[in-house]
Amino acid sequence: MAKKNMTKRQNEILAYIWSYVDRKGRPPTIREIGEKCNISSTSVVNYNLNRLSEQGYLEREKDVSRGLRLTEKAFVKFGELGETLKDTINTVAETISETLENMVRIPLMGDIVASKPLEMGHDDFDAYDSEDALELSASLFKGDPKQMFALRVRGDSMIDAMIADGDIVIMQQDSNIRDGDMVAVWLRDSGTTTLKKIYREGPQVRLQPANKEMEPIYVGAKEVDVQGKVMMVLRQSP
Repeated sequence: MAKKNMTKRQNEILAYIWSYVDRKGRPPTIREIGEKCNISSTSVVNYNLNRLSEQGYLEREKDVSRGLRLTEKAFVKFGELGETLKDTINTVAETISETLENMVRIPLMGDIVASKPLEMGHDDFDAYDSEDALELSASLFKGDPKQMFALRVRGDSMIDAMIADGDIVIMQQDSNIRDGDMVAVWLRDSGTTTLKKIYREGPQVRLQPANKEMEPIYVGAKEVDVQGKVMMVLRQSP
């Protein structure tokens, strides 16, 4: 059975991958391809990448976000490139495999409010079904990366701790919480979540914002369920 010819969309995707590698020296992610080619579904991007692979234009490394490699057939399609770019692409492909061995994927589970507590159902942050993940060097973490997750901060109650609206915090699930730790908590009685510094004061807990304009929250110790503590901040603000 003859293979189908490349569609207009597949040609657009392949051209974008080619251009991206030429400019940045590495292949794009599936999400980047979707955004550039106006494809909202990552499964549709995956389908077309698989077709390009079947047609001999791409090689794919399974379960790797940048696991794409242009083949000789792609070089022929896009014309004479010269040995420099060809060598660059081959070198990048080899480097990606080596680098990925030292990378960990931290799931981006959703948003956490750094202002007034946000109401949500309590299935912990596992309630978020997100396909987003952050790829970070394993050398950045002292603990087990499998116990870590990321949350996007909404609000400005932690602004004096250099955490702004839109920043991403890397959280670690940890039962060893100390006074002054910055934590994501779920408040059982109100069914809300928030990001604050925690202080135990007898039978109650003080959830302290890092913003002089905001007042602390006082709740009973039994009402507080700590989801994790902040290990790292990835600043997204200019």
